[in-house]
Amino acid sequence: MNINQYLDSTYLKKAEQANITEEATKQNVVDLVEEAIENNFKLAMIRPEFVSMAKKMVEEANSEVLIGTVIGFHEGTYSTTDKLAEAQNAVNDNVDELDYVVNYTAFKEGKINLVKAEVFKGTKLALDNNKVAKWIIEIAALTNEEIVALTQLIRDVVLENFGEANAKNVFVKSSTGFFKTEEGKPNGATFEAMELIVENAKPLPAKAAGGVRNFEDAVKMVEMGVTRIGTSSAKAITEGDTAKGGY
Repeated sequence: MNINQYLDSTYLKKAEQANITEEATKQNVVDLVEEAIENNFKLAMIRPEFVSMAKKMVEEANSEVLIGTVIGFHEGTYSTTDKLAEAQNAVNDNVDELDYVVNYTAFKEGKINLVKAEVFKGTKLALDNNKVAKWIIEIAALTNEEIVALTQLIRDVVLENFGEANAKNVFVKSSTGFFKTEEGKPNGATFEAMELIVENAKPLPAKAAGGVRNFEDAVKMVEMGVTRIGTSSAKAITEGDTAKGGY
């Protein structure tokens, strides 16, 4: 199995989150994109402000590595208007994939129409511009029942409005990697949650983000039906090492 083509190599920390300078943050992004090019990973996932730079690097290297960014990150509570504006800016910078954080807080509060409208508008913007959309549902904030219900909501909005032909370009994604959990519970993808997403998202694909830290777990995720894996330890996974902590 060429696991490299399943990996979205990821760096999403702001300078203050990593306790480093803005220049060091930029260098981390440069290093990530260079590593993705060298190892032919599927995609480099970075914050919106670095998309233009990253796209230039990929083009200069004549590489097929895709560039993705996060929208409404990481809380998901941004207004739909703000998310769409952020997404459009990334599209203008020639991004390949848009990973939206769905407003899972609104979903938990029963504001279903708000969530449906957000998924429709965000997906439409992506598809209208020939981009892939991924919807991060933040499984650590949800019960298993909510994981199923929110996954089905996204699936139904996509199928009803954009048809099965577009399903392959809209993912359901597990996690941001930034949600604060209690008592050391995982804040990234788990096998249990990914099984629920894979089963209830079909025919939409599924992305496991965070929590996949070694080659064996990555292969197991793929064998379960996961088609993308978001990780800050892509190289360690490909080399058979086990990454410690983090996304």
